[in-house]
Amino acid sequence: MIVRGLLLVVGLLLSVGGLVAITAGAGGSISAPDAALAGLWAVAIGGLLMIVAVLERTRYRSQAAEQANDPIGPGGGETIGPVDPRFQPTDEVFVDPATGLKMRVLLDRRTGERRYVAEG
Repeated sequence: MIVRGLLLVVGLLLSVGGLVAITAGAGGSISAPDAALAGLWAVAIGGLLMIVAVLERTRYRSQAAEQANDPIGPGGGETIGPVDPRFQPTDEVFVDPATGLKMRVLLDRRTGERRYVAEG
């Protein structure tokens, strides 16, 4: 969440700064085309940062959980509850570096879709 917030703030500042450069370039000491070009780059990069911040997925969640706006489970994975039976546990286990929780990977062998659940 901190990184997402920072991306939004930096993107907004870049975009606003770019717009200021575009409008101020007409009467400033640098030539208008140079100011407009620099301003357009700043607006584009700032806009891209804001889009990335908004569209970035929450950690270890399936697309279905994201679309349904399900609550975030332990370790940023799926919520605790019944898991769709098509997802079978794999031998793949890792420790989430942010929470220290042991995460198990579940796999739908037919589609290759993966789910992540915290192990107690």
